[in-house]
Amino acid sequence: MTKARSTMFICQQCGKESLKWLGRCPDCDGWNTFEETVVKTPTRSGPARPVDQSALCELSQIAAAESPRLVPPFAEFQRVLGGGVVPGSLVLISGDPGIGKSTLLLQVAAGVAGQGGNVVYVSGEESSHQTRMRADRLQISGRGLYLLTETDVEVILEQMEALSPSLGIIDSIQTTHLSGLEGAPGSISQVRECTLRLMQWAKASGVPLLISGHVTKEGGIAGPKVLEHIVDVVLHLEGESFSTYRVLRGAKNRFGSTNEVGVFEMRDTGLAEVDNPSQVFLSQRPERAVGSAVVATMEGTRPVLVEIQALTNVTSFGLPRRTANGVDLNRLLLIAAVLSRRAGLQLSNQDIIVNVTGGLKVREPSADLGVALAIASSFSNRETDPHTVVLGEIGLSGEVRSVSHIERRLAEAARLGFTRCLGPKTSLEGVTPPRGMELTGVTWLREALRSSLRTRAGPEE
Repeated sequence: MTKARSTMFICQQCGKESLKWLGRCPDCDGWNTFEETVVKTPTRSGPARPVDQSALCELSQIAAAESPRLVPPFAEFQRVLGGGVVPGSLVLISGDPGIGKSTLLLQVAAGVAGQGGNVVYVSGEESSHQTRMRADRLQISGRGLYLLTETDVEVILEQMEALSPSLGIIDSIQTTHLSGLEGAPGSISQVRECTLRLMQWAKASGVPLLISGHVTKEGGIAGPKVLEHIVDVVLHLEGESFSTYRVLRGAKNRFGSTNEVGVFEMRDTGLAEVDNPSQVFLSQRPERAVGSAVVATMEGTRPVLVEIQALTNVTSFGLPRRTANGVDLNRLLLIAAVLSRRAGLQLSNQDIIVNVTGGLKVREPSADLGVALAIASSFSNRETDPHTVVLGEIGLSGEVRSVSHIERRLAEAARLGFTRCLGPKTSLEGVTPPRGMELTGVTWLREALRSSLRTRAGPEE
């Protein structure tokens, strides 16, 4: 079967194809993202391709083979992967520029090499001397770690085929290219074909590959969604520019759960694991706090306690603003509306700012009651109990709805010294509290506010 050459316009952000140039992509709303790309389309001329009869196999006849996972040095990294790196898998690690992707990959490579395996680290962004400087800063000796500064995928695979390493790392996928394919490195066609070629080699050889990818200004993986469909695991390295903490979060995992997160701290010698993130996120909480509440959230199977702060102030504009950092803005609008309608708080002329300390993003609705309590505390200028942990989802009628994994949340709160838990009555009924902890169950939001807000705070210093 021969192939005919034609051109097509492809969006460089989302991969949408169009027969003509478009100023704005209808899928991702990106402007001036379409580029003309030469593609090859099959024609009907030529002999038909013979059918490979051996390709069909009944599933019950395939022997189940359990291959041991490659265990990286970081326990937090293992947690997000679901226990380790599966042989022959393709793992994509994405994040903002400067977030620490290369640092994490180099430390993982050094850890695997330190366990006796050979690791090939392909750097398409840095020279060998620059990578060595980073390794010296991270106090990495480099034994068993082979460096290759190359961007041609075919050359990369030839070198890895000759060494047969335990692990291969590509940093980054946007710098690689295939010499027989038109388009500059980083274009949608190059990124897609390079990833497909790496995936095919990894499945055939059984060598796991870790690749890094940049993100766009909207937070999507540059290159873009086609990578998420090709690879086996997608991990996002998140963190605020002002914070030293980094969160590794799973977005796709064919071999485990996507609910787990790993917490790291960026230091001079690289990324260090945070064994107790709850204690870190609460380390600077003041004793007499106004507009503050501690919530017990679940990140996968791990309970994490974080502080939610809120600030209300009379607006200087006609329309009050709602600012959310670390929580969903739509969820904040819902909670503010319920506080106004069901709890009687006059927030129509108040700017509301909600922040999760430490740079962590809280995504589950069990933090609703904590957000509401922090807003009410700031609005009324009344202190909250520093020894109370709050959990519960808020409904539109002002009811406090139940949450899951209540025992794990209570155990983590008791371990950190909290003596009281305020939560939904339906979840706390029949639960044996940890020693020294009092359980206060509420059904309505008004009850929670009455039982939690203390006397009015003094004048601000």
